[in-house]
Amino acid sequence: MHAKDILIDGFNRIQEEVHAAVQGLGPDDLDARPAADANSIAWLIWHLTRVQDDHVADAFGLEQVWLTQDWHKRFNLDLPRHDTGYGHSPAKVAKVRVDSADLLTGYYDAVHEQSLRALRELTAGDLERIVDERWDPPVSLGVRLVSVLSDDLEHVGQAAYVRGLLQSAAA
Repeated sequence: MHAKDILIDGFNRIQEEVHAAVQGLGPDDLDARPAADANSIAWLIWHLTRVQDDHVADAFGLEQVWLTQDWHKRFNLDLPRHDTGYGHSPAKVAKVRVDSADLLTGYYDAVHEQSLRALRELTAGDLERIVDERWDPPVSLGVRLVSVLSDDLEHVGQAAYVRGLLQSAAA
């Protein structure tokens, strides 16, 4: 198995978990926050998708799906167009509200497809290419992709946990 195949498998797992986290939920559950300073399922899925979109596009010299496919218009959030959710206060988290799970999975699936197209073209040498010199040591493409995988898996796990809390409370 080659490194790109492992990365593709990892990103496919994120997609499966995103769909599982939101399947069958309506707007009230998607937007619910277990506490005033907690994140909603909608915010967690939106944020992990925005991070993947932003970081993969930047690393591969692509345009963000958020902008090129007008997802920013479909979500119609009261946030700057390039916002990814990084460092959001509870007030900004509250601005991320959705009407359906389909909006979240539609955006994730579009980002996932762009990510897979980029990953399929990878060579082993590409993973060593420096994509961010603002860090010490500078960040390689391989490190950036693993970072996105890690962050996305963490957030989709949080979304699954919030879903479990909501289901427990309803039972």
